[in-house]
Amino acid sequence: MIIIKNGTLVRDCEFQADLAVEGKQILKIAETIEPGPGDRVIDASGCYVFPGFIDAHTHFQMKNAITTTADSFETGTKAAVMGGTTTIINFASPVKGGTLYDAYNESMKKAEGHCSSNFRFHMEIIDMNSSIASEIVRMPSLGVTSFKVYLAYDFRLDDAAVYSCLKAVKKAKGLLGVHCENGDILKVKAAELKASGELTPASHPKAHPAEAEAEAISRLAYIGKLVGYPVHVVHLSSYAGLAEIRKARGMGIEITAETCPQYLVLDESRYNLPGFESAKYVMSPPLRSISDQTALLQAIRRGDIQTIATDHCSYNYADQKSLGRDDFTKIPGGAPGVEHRVPLMYTRLVHDGLISIEKFVALLSENPAKMYGMYPWKGLLAEGSDADIVIYRKDGTHVIEAARQTQNVDYTPYEGMSVQGSVRDVLVNGVPVVENGMLTHPYMGTYVH
Repeated sequence: MIIIKNGTLVRDCEFQADLAVEGKQILKIAETIEPGPGDRVIDASGCYVFPGFIDAHTHFQMKNAITTTADSFETGTKAAVMGGTTTIINFASPVKGGTLYDAYNESMKKAEGHCSSNFRFHMEIIDMNSSIASEIVRMPSLGVTSFKVYLAYDFRLDDAAVYSCLKAVKKAKGLLGVHCENGDILKVKAAELKASGELTPASHPKAHPAEAEAEAISRLAYIGKLVGYPVHVVHLSSYAGLAEIRKARGMGIEITAETCPQYLVLDESRYNLPGFESAKYVMSPPLRSISDQTALLQAIRRGDIQTIATDHCSYNYADQKSLGRDDFTKIPGGAPGVEHRVPLMYTRLVHDGLISIEKFVALLSENPAKMYGMYPWKGLLAEGSDADIVIYRKDGTHVIEAARQTQNVDYTPYEGMSVQGSVRDVLVNGVPVVENGMLTHPYMGTYVH
């Protein structure tokens, strides 16, 4: 048995207690638990004890038309646990014309036995027909209860297909997450910029205006109303998009939202760096203005945003981002973040006094566990829950540096940022996998069915 003593446990309140782990579960929580012969004691004095954090938006080992992401399941999940994330939900994508089952099997082959965090899949829907609809309904039997469609890019679905997809997801009692940008507007804006010779990374945010996000969110909300089923916006980045969510809720439409650390700590000034440096910040949606950032932070405070995930999609600056050196539309879009989410958000949201520690745990652990059907086994410190546990040192600061990260990528967008506290110890399925900031037992993650 493992006994965690003297820590401050956090769930709907924070309290001093000891916690005992036996096997893969939390056995007991009590004011004092006395160890017996053979028990291991972990002293959590001066630390928070959190339920393992869940990152519900990662792109590990993803291949696009140009290249493959720098982080595999192996490297990405090692970085995840080093940063206090004990469960990731990665995107499985079928090939054009392929089946969802093939996409699931391919992702499982890549992930199983290679993960240091627990893992699950969202299924991307890039085609929509009666066969795909039937597969969607059967996916929950494999543990896949969430799906994603795009309203932008060459693999986007048109509105009729999104409508049909949401009807199938409703039948499956799943959740549909949507990348909300108007794909036609993105195309014409990019073409205009290129025609005028504006080819640097500074053009990227101009090609992805906030209005394109807002319009797509509005359209999605009305489709949700027509189907009579909730919809979910991933990586919300702008005040304009937030306003459409609030408007929809005011009409009784059920719509939830996720945002990401990059939209809460970085801004569009990163697109004006010298040389090609701004390519590191090419992601979709792009970084927005300080006023957008402030609006999102206040939305978090008000409870308008339900989860914070990373959209971790890593490409090396030296030999992958550089593919778009002469054309910003060819820069692989995405940025790393799974390793730094927890300390960044603890610092920005809790240490800076924006939200309570309980709300922090809800945003990064409890709410995603509930949304994706893993609660109360995940996302909660309770007797009988899974022993996915993070011990977070409250005191001290450290500076984020790419040279010291586990992520398999040659930069971090958060280089040089000082964060409060640090992830000290992590248990995955009852096994200490990170001890005193060192990865000691990799590959302990299992599939969350």
